[in-house]
Amino acid sequence: MVKVLLPAQLEIRLGRIDQIFQTLDPSPFRERGLDPDAAAYIIGWARDQNRRVPLEIHLNTQDSGPERDAPEDVTAAIHCYFEDRAQGAWHDLRELFRFGRVDLAIGILILILGLFGAEYLVIRFGERPLFSLIAESLIILGWVANWRPLEIFLYEWRPIRRDAKLFRRLATARIKVKGGLRASAVAPFRQQKPLADQPDSG
Repeated sequence: MVKVLLPAQLEIRLGRIDQIFQTLDPSPFRERGLDPDAAAYIIGWARDQNRRVPLEIHLNTQDSGPERDAPEDVTAAIHCYFEDRAQGAWHDLRELFRFGRVDLAIGILILILGLFGAEYLVIRFGERPLFSLIAESLIILGWVANWRPLEIFLYEWRPIRRDAKLFRRLATARIKVKGGLRASAVAPFRQQKPLADQPDSG
């Protein structure tokens, strides 16, 4: 039996639908950025969802009218915002790997020079304390020079890739609008709580 995963749904309560966007952004509507608090609220919610389920964002407003798909320009603006964030994250990831490769090449060169330098000092001066200390310091320096590239390739790239994939999911989320919200139900984004959704098990 195939298990059907229902969409994860986020409800956002607004006085007007344009309150989800930056009010001072002079860009055309479809290119307008999201309000920073709204974007943080949506991203925080999306991180908690199962990565295999589709996402839906419901904009509940005081305007009258039944639940429906959001107007095309609203959907396009939200999708474009998160697509831009996704492309920015992928760009950051490519840049991180580029710097990592350069740092790794430098680190390996320093390590090789340190190992040869340490071996030369041992052969040339034997076990004299001062030169033994210098030899050990050269080896340590070589390994320390590789700490940063190793950190990049083992750990640092993972959260950037995770965010890029998350933004791409949000860039394809279904956006719906529902009117008839009471004025007393409208609240700042920081005070709104997401509906109970399917937790991330992946």
